[in-house]
Amino acid sequence: MPQRTATIGSSVGLHARPAALFVQAATATGLAVTIAKSGGTPVDARSLLTVMSLGAVNGDKVVLEAEGENAQAKLDELATLLETDLDAA
Repeated sequence: MPQRTATIGSSVGLHARPAALFVQAATATGLAVTIAKSGGTPVDARSLLTVMSLGAVNGDKVVLEAEGENAQAKLDELATLLETDLDAA
C-alpha cells in the first residue's frame, strides 16, 4: 500500500479549518485514505472528527496511506496540502 510522510505546516495543527480542508481533499481523491501520527493508529482521513482526534500539531509527522488508482500521486497532493500553512490560506 502506498505511503507518504508529511510534516504538519499549519500553525494550529490539524484543527478546525485546516482539518476541514484536508478532509475535503482526502474525500475528493475517491480513495480510502488513512492518516496516523508517526507510530500511531491510522484513522479515516475522510472523517473530520477522527482527523481532529489525532491531536496533530505544527511540526508533527503524519503518515498517509491509500490504495487504488494513482494512489501515490494523490498522497503526494495531500502531503503537500498538509505541509502548507492552511491558516494563512
